[in-house]
Amino acid sequence: MEEANKPTTNVVEEGKTMAIISYITLIGTIIAYVMNNDKKNTFAAFHIRQMIGLSILSLINSFGIARFSGVASMVISLALLVLWIIGFIGAIQGEEKKVPLLGDMFQDWFKGI
Repeated sequence: MEEANKPTTNVVEEGKTMAIISYITLIGTIIAYVMNNDKKNTFAAFHIRQMIGLSILSLINSFGIARFSGVASMVISLALLVLWIIGFIGAIQGEEKKVPLLGDMFQDWFKGI
């Protein structure tokens, strides 16, 4: 299994608060994004991209899939919760740990952040 990337200690220390804030609701993601615009931190940007992807999937699940199938929506919500926990723990531990299955795509899709 591939080890998670470990950025330099200084970069992690400077961006850790923003990375953790990004996982606390959609509002936290927006706050972290705005905070990171002033002084770009690669560690914070990594986690902001992960959370933007999870937030978009959650919105699609809530407003799209839930209308057609409540059971499918519940299963997807549980999967998104697990992915969120993985990302949140990575931010707390100071690791750039991509969420399984989708993390690479999130990094690619939102690379401008």
